[in-house]
Amino acid sequence: MSTPTTHLPAAPRPTPAGAAAPATRRRGLDPKYLPLAATIALFVCVATAGSLRYDGFFSPQVFLNLLIDNAFLIVVAVGMTFVILTGGIDLSVGSVIALSTMVAATLVEHRGWPPAAAIALVLVMGTGFGTVMGWLIERFRLQPFIVTLAGMFLARGLCYLISIDSIAITQEGYTELAQWRLPLGESASLSVGAVIAIVVLLAGIFVAHYTPFGRTVYAIGGNEAAARLMGLPVRRTVVGAYALSGFCASLAGVIFTFYMLSGYGLHAVGMELDAIAAVVIGGTLLSGGVGYVAGTLFGVLMLGIIQTLIAFDGTLSSWWTRIVVGVLLFVFCLLQRFIATRAPRR
Repeated sequence: MSTPTTHLPAAPRPTPAGAAAPATRRRGLDPKYLPLAATIALFVCVATAGSLRYDGFFSPQVFLNLLIDNAFLIVVAVGMTFVILTGGIDLSVGSVIALSTMVAATLVEHRGWPPAAAIALVLVMGTGFGTVMGWLIERFRLQPFIVTLAGMFLARGLCYLISIDSIAITQEGYTELAQWRLPLGESASLSVGAVIAIVVLLAGIFVAHYTPFGRTVYAIGGNEAAARLMGLPVRRTVVGAYALSGFCASLAGVIFTFYMLSGYGLHAVGMELDAIAAVVIGGTLLSGGVGYVAGTLFGVLMLGIIQTLIAFDGTLSSWWTRIVVGVLLFVFCLLQRFIATRAPRR
């Protein structure tokens, strides 16, 4: 007589390390995406409200003007994003923009340089300036705040060594380049600065998410000690992040000359704060390790659409832009604190 066989239920298989969690655990939005989602949602809400209240508020050219008027801020904010992702800060970008405008204007107007040669020298200068600051920060373990603050004073002071007056750019080739437009239909167009900003933004997204340099930047911001133990090139990457920020700042200076057709030591005063605000509102944590270059674009557009809304209203002072930006920063700082408390302990 055979003994009946008892079939026991199969034991659940352990989930391999690094494998995706079960579907039931993936419900809801990951807290790290909350700032980016909030920025996009707020931008859509403001744009919708403006379109309903004001005729022509969100016509194609008005939207494109957000890119045209803030092209230099987009470029400098992309570089700032990489620095903040490492857990650092760069306070020198506004002064580097001003210095770039002064050097470009002097070379083109007073020295007779071709625009291409002057622009190339300005980009090399800005990249070298950022590289030196990054090397000082990494080599001597100095605080980025202090090093870049010194860089801010140095670059602004060099502007006044060149000239204390504004230098107008009247060179024919330069003015033609500044006035060039890319047609996008019958009544819409983009300036050369906006085209450059879009290219820089796409390049920044690619570098941040699809290159070893970008992955190392995120690793450093997440845990620098762990990144060193993993054998990642921490020192080279930190220096590279500040070099990239210097390059973007000098390129933003070139775009600023297209916009203003002048070089002046007082150009871009406080723009470093605008760049930091755009990066934070775009969803990048000031502690580093979490953030998105695409989010930085929405941070800049958020600042731009607030200015546009105030301009369409016509009764509000332009200083309301600063008030609204201040409120947004408070909100996003609280949101970042919420994310930090919700993040799992490692």
